[in-house]
Amino acid sequence: MSKLLIIEDEPALREMYCQVSAESGLEVVSAETAEEGLLMLEQEAPDLVLLDILLPNADGTKVLEQMRRDPKTAKTKVLVFSNFDDKTTREKSKKLGALEYLIKTEFTPREIIEKIMSYLP
Repeated sequence: MSKLLIIEDEPALREMYCQVSAESGLEVVSAETAEEGLLMLEQEAPDLVLLDILLPNADGTKVLEQMRRDPKTAKTKVLVFSNFDDKTTREKSKKLGALEYLIKTEFTPREIIEKIMSYLP
């Protein structure tokens, strides 16, 4: 069973994505902040991270930067999802190895899960 880490600060969205992911057969862990997300990465070793960009205290690109510096998480797959549609942030995320930069409002939760599943074995 593949493990998904969802880093999302909005409780309703985090719960919804956790539920839809679990219903799709994924093992799901979640975090509310960048700091908590980095700790969960270390503890849980997920197969893929669904990463929000706008997080309290640090944005998602900072999480990506730290992930890529750590040999244990450097190759972890990441899908960025956000409502923050900024060209610079999008490019930086891609440069840091994000598989895709998804705008939340352009996809249903099921479509996001389909994207996630397409990157997992």
